[in-house]
Amino acid sequence: MRSYARTGLLATLVIATQFLVVVSAQEDRPKGNFRQCLEVSPECPVFATLYGYRPNLGANAFLCALFATLCISTLVIGIMSKTWTYTAALAIGTFLEAAGYAGRVIMNDNPWSESGFKLQICCLVLGPSFVAAAIYLTLKHFVLYCGPQHSLLKARLYPWIFIGCDFGSIVLQACGGGMAAAGGTTNKKLIDGGNNLIVAGIAFQVVTMAVCGGLILVYIFRYRKARKQHDTIGEKSTYEMDKETGTVKLAKIKLFGWMVVLAYTTVLIRCIYRLPEMAGGWGNALMRNEKEFLLLDGMMLAIACTVLTCFHPAYFFPPFAAFRRNK
Repeated sequence: MRSYARTGLLATLVIATQFLVVVSAQEDRPKGNFRQCLEVSPECPVFATLYGYRPNLGANAFLCALFATLCISTLVIGIMSKTWTYTAALAIGTFLEAAGYAGRVIMNDNPWSESGFKLQICCLVLGPSFVAAAIYLTLKHFVLYCGPQHSLLKARLYPWIFIGCDFGSIVLQACGGGMAAAGGTTNKKLIDGGNNLIVAGIAFQVVTMAVCGGLILVYIFRYRKARKQHDTIGEKSTYEMDKETGTVKLAKIKLFGWMVVLAYTTVLIRCIYRLPEMAGGWGNALMRNEKEFLLLDGMMLAIACTVLTCFHPAYFFPPFAAFRRNK
């Protein structure tokens, strides 16, 4: 837990430093009228596009294939285990990520492609919100399983509050993505308006995740404090009873818990990275750095979606799966 916290803090400090540089810098995109640009030519160079580069074919095709595979795997496991809500959230998230990187593959062939730009901006902005929703769905069941008496918030409120806030960020980002897509690669005024909405949505998402993480840290602190004092504050939790009887493999549940922490950390890093990237305006230096994008956006979401799929609660957190089946 502490190592993940240090990793997130380090990423925050690095990206905050980049933010100060980006917001004070002028756009690197060359000045000129590129409204009529439809493909690369001497009059419409790659450097004049919003991203200033031709997206790497190998890296983006790999991420597209990975997310598509994870989407199919999530659907198969979810249908077999009947974990409908978790499956829907993660499947939508991975599908949007796959579609977004398909858009970037299209832009490799033609960096001025309107369809490729619209596909990738809308999908890659919205995808992480659904992945975050899948994470929030597990929290209620962790709290119920390990002891709701240690939580500052009633267990049933976790999905309502945090998925509700997540939906709010999705609406803001969807509106912003729609405006940016309508602006295409040339209408800077419309693109910047959409960009502001996207930044607001991502900022709201970061705050939501930070509050959620804070509540979980408080829960862990109170749970450990109660264990040291041998104070159950009422009846024993299901976790404690299973630990005594050995009816559930607790090692698998603990592993799943750590995977959720890892997924949470990587999604949060991605959201923090997106703030200075989008706040600097379209065509800024950070946005035109594909290596940082692939590392802090693509790779972070790839890690999150991979662990949430491979360590599916249907197999690694039986209490969650049992609850969903018995509803």
